[in-house]
Amino acid sequence: MKLMNEQDQRIYREELAPYLPHRIFDAHVHVFGKDFFPPDFAFAPLSVYNKFGGEFPLELWRELMHEILPEQEVWLNCFSTPNLKMNRDCVPAVNRKTEFGMVVVSPADAPEDMIRRIEAARAVGVKPYLNFAADHYGKKANDVEIRDMLTPGQLEYLNAKGLAITLHIPRSGRFADPVNQRQMVEICEKYPNIKIIFAHIGRAYFMRNILDSNIDELAKFPNAYFDTAMVNSAEIMRYAADHFPAERILFGTDSPIALLRGKSVEINNQYAYLMGENYKIGTAIIDTDGAVKFTTFFYEQLRAVIAAFPGAALENVLFNNAKQLFTGISRS
Repeated sequence: MKLMNEQDQRIYREELAPYLPHRIFDAHVHVFGKDFFPPDFAFAPLSVYNKFGGEFPLELWRELMHEILPEQEVWLNCFSTPNLKMNRDCVPAVNRKTEFGMVVVSPADAPEDMIRRIEAARAVGVKPYLNFAADHYGKKANDVEIRDMLTPGQLEYLNAKGLAITLHIPRSGRFADPVNQRQMVEICEKYPNIKIIFAHIGRAYFMRNILDSNIDELAKFPNAYFDTAMVNSAEIMRYAADHFPAERILFGTDSPIALLRGKSVEINNQYAYLMGENYKIGTAIIDTDGAVKFTTFFYEQLRAVIAAFPGAALENVLFNNAKQLFTGISRS
């Protein structure tokens, strides 16, 4: 399939290519095949995954990266999609050299089942998600806490092995939520050998959310990381860079969602996704009349990273930090 149009090609040529390093590491990609689901499974009509035929295999990711980053060698860390119908025994088959994988985990999984999956896939860690915890404990999604998302037995194994967690924090207050803040610190403190990657810069998609966060406190923990997935704001990234070690910030996109056309915008201490395609993600406002010519969220994220990280920090965020983290875990 072809994604780029003439406008995208111009943006790449004029705004991105002059600044991008030769290698880029995307630390947050969802990869899965149709065989990860029951035969009768189908995504909701407005799911982004329908754009890609109900799957997003590595082969398609590679093809699209070659198109949208034609001068770059692209590495990735990936995991499946956190859907309750997905078979959690299915893990993306990566090469463990330029491609790394995580297993999707639920608190319903016995530690030995999680361990079996990790060892079979030689995975670098796990990806929990709040909907698994909500389903397991019978909670509403907004009532889930970080401590619900993984069990002590799971965490003890991950800590003993020095593996990573990509953690999408719960609760409607996100990074500004006091319960999240307390438990983000607790998990870093109690499990110092786990590399804890707080996804989406703690889901701080608008400025007030990061201003009211405890990012300065988290900076003290060497096992705390952030990925930038779906953050389009250079101001938020600059704030993160000013208050958190840049060597622990990882570029991530949340592809294939990031391959849609649109842009995240801030409105009155809220955020919304302005969508140039008729797919539903989060708080979406869909431009059904096609009034705006959008590029991809992927390119909008690169614009923000380039604006926020000067000099050598740019290559570190876009490649070196993730390479050092994931190759280090893979070799241990």
